[in-house]
Amino acid sequence: NCHLSPGHHPSRNGVITTDELSRYYLIIMVDLSVTLAGVPLTSCVYNASGPRTGSSAAMSKIAKSASGGVLAKSATISSQKGNDLPRTWHEDNGKASLNSEGLPNSGIDYYIDPKTVSETMGESPTKPYMVSISGKNIADNLQMLQKISSTIESGSMNIAAVELNLACPNIVGKPTIGYDFEQMEDVMKQVASLPCFSGSKPLFPLGVKMPPYFDRPHFEMAAAILNKYKHIVSYAASINTIGNALAIDFHAEMPVIRAKGGFAGLSGAAVKYTALANVKQMRELLDNSIDVVGVGGVQTGRDAFELILCGATAVQVGTCHWTEGPGCFDRICDELKTIMKDKGYGTVEDFRGKLKEWSKEGVALSRQMKMASKKSSTSGETQLTSSNNNSSLIIAILFAIIAVLLADKLNIVSL
Repeated sequence: NCHLSPGHHPSRNGVITTDELSRYYLIIMVDLSVTLAGVPLTSCVYNASGPRTGSSAAMSKIAKSASGGVLAKSATISSQKGNDLPRTWHEDNGKASLNSEGLPNSGIDYYIDPKTVSETMGESPTKPYMVSISGKNIADNLQMLQKISSTIESGSMNIAAVELNLACPNIVGKPTIGYDFEQMEDVMKQVASLPCFSGSKPLFPLGVKMPPYFDRPHFEMAAAILNKYKHIVSYAASINTIGNALAIDFHAEMPVIRAKGGFAGLSGAAVKYTALANVKQMRELLDNSIDVVGVGGVQTGRDAFELILCGATAVQVGTCHWTEGPGCFDRICDELKTIMKDKGYGTVEDFRGKLKEWSKEGVALSRQMKMASKKSSTSGETQLTSSNNNSSLIIAILFAIIAVLLADKLNIVSL
């Protein structure tokens, strides 16, 4: 009998029969639910602010999916149309996307209106509804936070959390706050001075959307500021798009994006590895009281698994939701559950932040698993080929019988 314990694939500890494996799977009830910044999520996978989040009609589809919650479009004080079209682009192979939307949205009043929330959440009142804000300046952000506070205090609706966008690189002429550490310090100081954060406990959990960092000193400076304000910062979402990317229309010899000379934020599968590194480093540097949300390049359950392995409490999906629609949440969650079952994990906490150090043993195990997978695939193809050959033979025999019967019926031959 092999020993089975969470964190170990059955095949790593010896031979196990199909029946034993089935019983093992029945014992392990995979649970994707997590608590993010004190907010219960029905699944660790939910939507990023941006794609398909501008209206209650769009957000209601997220609420009906396997997404653990609903995060609204990043709001400004007033509604705005955003940059000129075309402002988005998707590479044909699906590996990368660009956007320079300029924050088109319906304004903060729309996203905190009880009617909007009711239309969004519908029959999913157990899921949290969260708001994202991205003012053009600190004054706008402070005003929106005060509006949200007033709405919550009035008791007219429940806003589970607020995400403050410090990472939007797409507004013409505006700096990215997350790269200007002096400005970032000033923003956090002014936010902390608001009445909603001045008590012993914040009125609501506050998250911050961070830009991608590439140098260790920058990680350290950003984390130091967030740690300084850990009494108000509940989570950090990392990463936003990688700014100032450029894609060219080969035939027209021009940028594919109209605004800002074609420069735009890079997202999709291409940014996954930058996201993994950012999540890993932010988790190492941030105070344990601040959760990390992994964002960037999540297209599969494996992508989500890897971000959680690096320390993310939850994972947001943006570009994939944009291109595939809300059905992506069901698929990604199912894939993640399968991975957890295969590895013997029952909950997200079983593997969160438990990325192992590189080792020769790990390389050997990886090689063994790849060879086993390749062998299984080859075996499956052989069986399929054999099955196809058998089917072809049966069809040929049937055609021959039909031909003989027809010939007899037409008196061409006599049986």
